[in-house]
Amino acid sequence: MSATPQKNRASRRVLAAAAGLATVGALVAAMPAGAHDRGHGHGGGHGHGHKPRTVDVQLLSFNDLHGNLEPPAGSAGNVSKTHPDGTVESIPAGGVEYLATSLRTARKGNPYSVTAAGGDMVGASPLLSGLFHDEPTIEALNKLDLDVTAVGNHEFDEGATELARLQNGGCHPVEGCYEKGKKFRGADFPYLAANVTKEKTGKPLLKPYTVWKKKGVKIGFIGVTLEGTPDIVTANGVKGLKFHDEVETINKYARELDRKGVKSIVALIHEGGAPASTSYNYDCDSPGAGDGISGPIVDIAKGITPKVDALVTGHTHQAYVCTVPDPSGKPRMVTSASSFGKLYTDTTLTYDRRTNDIVRTSVKSANHVVTRDQPKAPDMTRLIDRWNKLAAPIANKPQGWISADINGRGSTAPEKPLGNVIADAQLEGLSPADKGGAEVAFMNPGGIRADLVHKASGSEGDGVVTYGEAFTVQPFTNMMNVVDLTGAQLVTALQQQVSGPNEASPKILQVSRGLTYTLDLTKSGADRVVADTIKLNGEAIDPARTYRVAMNEFLAGGGDGFPALGQGTNKLVGASDLDLFNAYLAAHSTATAPLAPPATDRITVIQ
Repeated sequence: MSATPQKNRASRRVLAAAAGLATVGALVAAMPAGAHDRGHGHGGGHGHGHKPRTVDVQLLSFNDLHGNLEPPAGSAGNVSKTHPDGTVESIPAGGVEYLATSLRTARKGNPYSVTAAGGDMVGASPLLSGLFHDEPTIEALNKLDLDVTAVGNHEFDEGATELARLQNGGCHPVEGCYEKGKKFRGADFPYLAANVTKEKTGKPLLKPYTVWKKKGVKIGFIGVTLEGTPDIVTANGVKGLKFHDEVETINKYARELDRKGVKSIVALIHEGGAPASTSYNYDCDSPGAGDGISGPIVDIAKGITPKVDALVTGHTHQAYVCTVPDPSGKPRMVTSASSFGKLYTDTTLTYDRRTNDIVRTSVKSANHVVTRDQPKAPDMTRLIDRWNKLAAPIANKPQGWISADINGRGSTAPEKPLGNVIADAQLEGLSPADKGGAEVAFMNPGGIRADLVHKASGSEGDGVVTYGEAFTVQPFTNMMNVVDLTGAQLVTALQQQVSGPNEASPKILQVSRGLTYTLDLTKSGADRVVADTIKLNGEAIDPARTYRVAMNEFLAGGGDGFPALGQGTNKLVGASDLDLFNAYLAAHSTATAPLAPPATDRITVIQ
């Protein structure tokens, strides 16, 4: 579920997936006066001249956009809705042309407006944004009137220097300016990174918080990314940085804001949870057994000071609107709006002018679908067309043909059809002796960012896979590594899929053909990988034997909670994952003999 960052190789390829940022629009309407105002109603008094004691601030928020300016394709572009009769509807959603319309429509009639986001606005982006180091997405977010965002882990894919450029502007240090006479001006909104400090100085990398003000109303926003960011980003991306505990950091800055007289506080947290249902309209506060939300955000929410009035979260790409009790036992709103701009959250914050605080019992929130049956925002259409013209010579080049959808990101199964294709491509490209002599290949599931969709995305024709579509699947352009691992280390690595940091939310590696094993989900921890079923080409893994194993540099560095994979020796650096993927498509498909979705029979799953 969670995004798994890896490092772009834009400098090597003129391609990139960059930093992250998120946007939200907020609105406020004057509400009926409180009891002290004797019910004078809207405007506070029918000509008495009193300001109403409370006003409603509408906070519009979203998270994990990942540079998806165009509507995400295939199943990755759908949201689920459960109807009262129990049927589930799949609704196509997302695309900034529609997101802009949704936010602008929601703001109408709301004079108090603030827009916030929960991180990963850029990074792991489709080619339209990634090719240009996500400058198109920052430009789109500026047009959306984003007020503030937290950084996410993907903001660090290309390191702190590139993140600073996205904030402050300036042309790319290697590739320069993309449009003649135009200089990238950076983000109009602040990136907040309260829990990220520079190792040398101990000082925050970016602003820890910002205060939004309008007509006497003041709301503080504190932004943090997950403390575990270094575990899911390549080492170069977080070099020289230290990541601190989310709860301690937010509580520290909440005290500081409180001392400055800012009593209304929202935390933007790039960490999340998993609701019991994937339907966006699920009642997260349902009292039934197994209902509600689980995951890291629950303990974080329970530890954050009551001074904070609401939590906007992200990272897990899930949709939820829940209440989780604060340390004093009072319920507090915790929200997340799925990913890729498919939803936005509309939260009402009732602001008390006398206390300068939010009336917590009046906080209401709901997620809304960014449907594709509403008018497109013309300014976003122009933006997309402009950048598409620049990308076209690279993006539209055919790479291969497929006979049907091959699901990757959109598959919820442990073994994904597209995962098998990618792993097979890596094994085939790196198995020759002079290319590394690989015997098996592993692919991390979070690095598969989309599906391969049969329906044409442009004028290329159905079934044609373009470079842009292939890039959207594998936007990091990680370099491949082939290393020596013992059979014992191989077994340990497979067990680490479901144990240690991955126990609560397993990360099932996609494996190349020839590797088979049983995954028994009725067991717990490492035992879920049944060790004596692990075979390579029909033979049991020999703990003492050395195997040549192919994987991307992120996994080879022990990323995603796989320290055993980081123990490899005798490393050979190969081509990029994207180059191997495209080469495989070219070798295994033609217009008359397209590549079919492979069988998913490598991992036997016991539920």
